[in-house]
Amino acid sequence: MTDEERQQPTMVHDCSDEQEITARLDKKELVKGWNGCEGRELATLTVVRVAARTDLGRVRENNEDKFDFYEPEAPSVLAARGSFYAVADGMGGHAAGQIASELALKNTLGAYYNGSASEPSQALLDAVAVANDIVFNIAAMIPERKGMGTTLTVTVVIEDRVLVAQVGDSRAYMIRDGQIRQVTEDHSWVAEQVRMGVLTEEQAENSPYKNVITRCIGTQRDVVADLYDEKAHAGDIWILCSDGLSGHLEAAEILQIANENGPSEAARQMVDLANARGGRDNITVLVFVIQDVIRLNDAAPVKKKGLLSIFRK
Repeated sequence: MTDEERQQPTMVHDCSDEQEITARLDKKELVKGWNGCEGRELATLTVVRVAARTDLGRVRENNEDKFDFYEPEAPSVLAARGSFYAVADGMGGHAAGQIASELALKNTLGAYYNGSASEPSQALLDAVAVANDIVFNIAAMIPERKGMGTTLTVTVVIEDRVLVAQVGDSRAYMIRDGQIRQVTEDHSWVAEQVRMGVLTEEQAENSPYKNVITRCIGTQRDVVADLYDEKAHAGDIWILCSDGLSGHLEAAEILQIANENGPSEAARQMVDLANARGGRDNITVLVFVIQDVIRLNDAAPVKKKGLLSIFRK
C-alpha cells in the first residue's frame, strides 16, 4: 500500500472456508448512519495532513499489520463524527492475523460512522465493541481462525478534539512544542509490570515475555478499550504505530524524524530505520499533522466546496 492511499471501509464478510474473510464497503453502506448528522453545524475545522506506511519487515513472511483512515467531506458529518485514523497489528499467523486486523479496522470504521450514540466518544467505544464481536465470532466459527486477534489504536479528530481508543500494544504518540508523549498505555504483561514498579524499563525491554499481550481485539467475548480525550492544537504531530516500529525506535528518535520532515517522509524514514535495525516484525506507522484549528463560529457557514478548498491548500 502506498503512502497516503485512502482505503474504503468494509462491512460485508465472506465466511467461506476457501476465501479470506475480508470486507468490501461501498459508500452506500457507510453513509446509512449519516442521516442523523444532517443539520449539525461545524463550529471548528481542524485541518490535517496525513501519510501512512506499512512494511513486511526483514523476518516475517506475511504482513499482519494494517492501517486505515477516512476523512468525510460533508461538514455535518465532520461535526458529528470527525475524521478517523487507525492502525492494527494482527496475531495468529497468516491464516488469521492479517484477517483479524483487516476486520477490526474496517468494522470499527463502519460501526463508528453508522453508530447511534450522539456522543463521539461513546460511538467510538461502541464501534470497538462491534469489531471485537465480529472477530471473536468468526474465530469461533472457523477452526483455521481460532485464536486470532489484533491490537487496535484509533484516533478521531473531531472539531477541536482528538479522541483515542486503545486495545493492545500498538501506540499513539503526540508531539507538541518539541516534546513527545506516549498518549496510550500498552496492554502487555511487561508494561503492566513496569507500571506496578515490578520491572524497570530495561528489564522489560529484555524480558522473554515482552510480546505477551494482556488485552486485544477478538480473543475474548468482551473487551474494554482505553479512551483518551486530547485538545487539538495547531502544530501537533500524531504518530500511530505497531510495535514493529516502537520496538526498534526510541521516542526521542521518533520525535526527531517527525519534527524534521513532513508526514510522508517521516513515515518512510521511520520504517527504513526500523528495517535497518533488524525489522524483526511487521512495521506500520501513520503520521498526521494538525496544520490549523479554525474557529468558524463568526465566519460564514462552511459549504462543501469551501471545505474542500481548505483541505486542498
